[in-house]
Amino acid sequence: MKKEKIETENKKSISTQIAIIGGGLAGLACSIRLAKAGLEVILIEKNTYPFHRVCGEYISNEALDYVKSLGINPFDFGAVSLDKFWLSSPSGNKLELDLPLGGFGISRYTLDYELSKIAKKEGVEIWDGIFVKDVLNTNKLNDTNKKNESKFLIETSNGTIGSQIVIGSYGKRSNLDNKLQRDFSSKNFPYIGVKYHLKTDLMPNNVIALHNFWRGYCGISRIEDDKFCFCYLSHKDNLTDFKKVENIEKQLFTDNPFLSKILKEAEFLYEKPEIINQISFSPKKLIEDDILMCGDSAGMITPLCGNGMAMALHSSKILSDLLINHFDNQISFKSLKKEYQKRWNHQFQLRLKAGRTVQHFFGGRKSSEFLINTFKHVPSVARKVVSLTHGKSF
Repeated sequence: MKKEKIETENKKSISTQIAIIGGGLAGLACSIRLAKAGLEVILIEKNTYPFHRVCGEYISNEALDYVKSLGINPFDFGAVSLDKFWLSSPSGNKLELDLPLGGFGISRYTLDYELSKIAKKEGVEIWDGIFVKDVLNTNKLNDTNKKNESKFLIETSNGTIGSQIVIGSYGKRSNLDNKLQRDFSSKNFPYIGVKYHLKTDLMPNNVIALHNFWRGYCGISRIEDDKFCFCYLSHKDNLTDFKKVENIEKQLFTDNPFLSKILKEAEFLYEKPEIINQISFSPKKLIEDDILMCGDSAGMITPLCGNGMAMALHSSKILSDLLINHFDNQISFKSLKKEYQKRWNHQFQLRLKAGRTVQHFFGGRKSSEFLINTFKHVPSVARKVVSLTHGKSF
């Protein structure tokens, strides 16, 4: 099947087998695997590569072999091995743990950009800097959908795409969630995310740390070029009380000696931080109006040692495997949806539940102290939590 293009007033009308909305890790990984299998793929990303994302930038080694299979070795681009975990309460009470599987730190600026270049090389058509305005499931208009006809029409700022399959991998929250009337889209959620890159000699190179402060917690880990990713979640009440992100940091980070020292002595490399609002860790539906959700669009784990990125990559493998079988006529779309739900639940449902449970102890002075003291006195509990929030190599 060849792409059909019609140029009209600098806008495009194009058809494809698979359209992917969102060019983060899940979307890029899907596009590469599907293109390698000989399928036509268009990937639409609202930003222009390369760019920064609000993200912890640590990936569990469970995903390393898969990342390499996509055509990139992160260590060729400066990734740093991480095998220790620190957890501190607002008072500075600290727990140190080994990470049995370990992981690596690399910026999304670098990793996403390199994956986008691989995707283009494999034949993926990337529309970056393009907004998706709406997605129409044409089955609602017609009772029949002949093979190889577009089932979806995607309206973008660059024109219209007709596609047999649509993957939603647009991240934590999007205007499309409102268009699809997803259950969580009409609700307000209590977290904002803030990210910087910085340079400091206050952190060992092999450690990922999670430091609590009042109504929030901050992850710090080494990435390429002698930099550290410094990314935190704060309850929106902090922003209400202190008005600005800078005031949250000045007022609340000083309680935790680790955060206080970094704030005073580290070199912050961004003139302004990257910020996102309305972050939801609530359960999400995996399939909406026959759009197959992947990565954070399908479900997010709370920031516990950076497993959101590993989960996004793993979900892309599960989905792309099934789509390859579907286009080889080995599985119907109806069966694909059922199997995707089954495999996704098997891999991630318990991890998400465990993450939400542990998060209740974060951001509170007494609750985080209780959690850390429990882990110190009963190390087996700490090891169990680590195992529940991590997966096996895939």
